[in-house]
Amino acid sequence: MDEILQLREFIETQRYHDALLLIGEMEEMAKEDKTNKLYSFSVILLIHLIKQHAEKHTTRSWDASIYNSLKHIAKTNKRKHSGGYYITDGEWDEVLNDAFDEALQTAALEAFSGSFTPKELLTKFDQEAVTREAKMRILERQSTLSRN
Repeated sequence: MDEILQLREFIETQRYHDALLLIGEMEEMAKEDKTNKLYSFSVILLIHLIKQHAEKHTTRSWDASIYNSLKHIAKTNKRKHSGGYYITDGEWDEVLNDAFDEALQTAALEAFSGSFTPKELLTKFDQEAVTREAKMRILERQSTLSRN
């Protein structure tokens, strides 16, 4: 809220350059907030995909978590007014790779009743297959949302 008051002051005192700089900062803060949320949803998505791939089965709870993560990713990632996405198709690989280690830590606590360390769990599935599936499902969900 301080930024809005400061923006008002800049405009009222005709300090337009300062106002534009502040607007740029506010846009960056908003994008960072969105990308942080997208990262968090990606971690949740990956946790459950890792468990599915490692244990070679699924549960209704995991399926629901995957569904909800994909739904929130698609909704959060869509730029409402300008169109497009906060994270583009080409950027998802980096986001998912960054989120993978965090997801693996949690998945190791949950998969196989926590019997394996993250390093040991990693030998039970193909990391590339999991991240590829995550990206594919994210892009499919975004595509579905765009058509509706």
